[in-house]
Amino acid sequence: MKNAEKYRPLYFMPPEDDCNLDWIKKDRLYHAPIWCSVDLRDGNQSLIIPMSLEEKLTYFKFLVDIGFKEIEVGFPAASETEFEFLRTLIDNNLIPDDVTIQVLSQSRKHIIERTFESITGAKRVIMHLYNSTSFAQRQQVFKMSEDEIIKIAQEGARLFDELSTTMPETEFAFEYSPESFTGTEPEFALRICNDVIDIWKPSVKRPVIINLPATVETSMPHVYAQQIAFMSRNLNYRENVILSLHPHNDRGTGIAATELALLAGAQRVEGTLFGNGERTGNVDIITLALNLYTHGVNPGLDISDMPAIVKIYEEINCIPVGPRHPYAGELVFAAFSGSHQDAIAKGMNFRSQYNKNLWTVPYLPLDPSDVNREYEADVIRINSQSGKGGVSYIMENNFGYKLPVELRKEFGVFITDISDKAHKEMSPQDIFNAFEGKYINVETPIQLENVDWRRDGGESVANLDLAIKGVSIRLTGKGNGLLDAVSSALRKANAQIAFHFQDYSQHAIGTESDAKAAAYVKITDDDGIPYWGVGVHNDTSIASVIALVCAVNRKNHIL
Repeated sequence: MKNAEKYRPLYFMPPEDDCNLDWIKKDRLYHAPIWCSVDLRDGNQSLIIPMSLEEKLTYFKFLVDIGFKEIEVGFPAASETEFEFLRTLIDNNLIPDDVTIQVLSQSRKHIIERTFESITGAKRVIMHLYNSTSFAQRQQVFKMSEDEIIKIAQEGARLFDELSTTMPETEFAFEYSPESFTGTEPEFALRICNDVIDIWKPSVKRPVIINLPATVETSMPHVYAQQIAFMSRNLNYRENVILSLHPHNDRGTGIAATELALLAGAQRVEGTLFGNGERTGNVDIITLALNLYTHGVNPGLDISDMPAIVKIYEEINCIPVGPRHPYAGELVFAAFSGSHQDAIAKGMNFRSQYNKNLWTVPYLPLDPSDVNREYEADVIRINSQSGKGGVSYIMENNFGYKLPVELRKEFGVFITDISDKAHKEMSPQDIFNAFEGKYINVETPIQLENVDWRRDGGESVANLDLAIKGVSIRLTGKGNGLLDAVSSALRKANAQIAFHFQDYSQHAIGTESDAKAAAYVKITDDDGIPYWGVGVHNDTSIASVIALVCAVNRKNHIL
């Protein structure tokens, strides 16, 4: 790209003599900010087709159910739909007593008057006043001096005071935003905010919200945080001012900028679910809240059913949540890499045995079950990049088969090869079907029709009824134990049935009274090549015999 010289940084740093970096020494946040959803304003105005009245009502209830106590319901002076929505909420008593609605108004007399008219009868309202303050807007749009811009804010603030006294039934909180704060000289932003604060004279019972929007994100996150720190140190009535953020995401660093700004002194965040907003969007409250949660902080929002939240969000906004969206995307918990799967499987096993009260599983910063996602469906997903760890995890957690270590390796390679050739992801059922077809109760070329055994002195005697390529045969063998006796009998069936018994293990599948046994047998040929067989039966002994016959069948499939 050859035109970079036409750009320059469009932000302003605070004065050097008022620079304090104490906030940067903090390594984490210890409590959640006040959350204010602006989905029904910023979010709605970004939609190609804005929400209908019915959709807005549904979405408002949705936000209340999540736990938002402050919800900006729109710009009621902008259109009849916005006005009607607000009146519907108030007239039908749809606003819970513990929820405060917020309405936005430019600092223009007729808009302010219409906005106050829209909230008549409301119990609690945040009246949000704003006007543009940035250097670029003063120079290019309004062609006004700093004093003229301040006068606009002061007139609006005084009108807020005046009109609120005519509505004693409503509990008011006032908010002021110097729009495009990040493009405003910090000294001027401080001056205009303090002039508004001095008019409103905040108190403990009636604090003022000063909201500092990154209307356009123009700087690296630490610059925004330093601007916030400067304002926090120098605002009048600071103990009675709630310092609020309204970050956008033009540079893709809205989350980082917000977290740093909270460290720098901010107390409140205005944002949207999944970051929906104009251009690249607002800051994503879902991600912010779960970032806090994974650091041990209760975010104060109920986002424990992420699939349900995503469903409602997508239905009303007609915007999909990306598959890799933090915490909420379909694939954010999915591990396809073999090494990742192996670490996750071992981490989960470690937690179940030693560390149930603390989440430290590798590669998973969040326990999927905390947001109503399922391990089996979401965490271990199998494709050509996967390995033995993921495959064995699926077999154990979905179907109850605890594969021996060597069998895990062999079967993992087998599944990877299938996925690679098919160019598709393998579902858990696909994996089990492949395992069953390759290893379990294989009956070709030798079919076990019946087995009985007894102890005769110090050895075991086994009688086998077999069908080899459809020809029935009865064989007897002796040995130190059941499998040794069965091995002796099998070797009599055909000269080509020659093998060396190597390993045996078994476990129950399930815990009920009708649980079956899974038996695993490994044999090798004269060249040391291994063959595994798996037997499944209600009787442990019969399962072991079936497993041995399966292994022999897999070795002698050419018979």
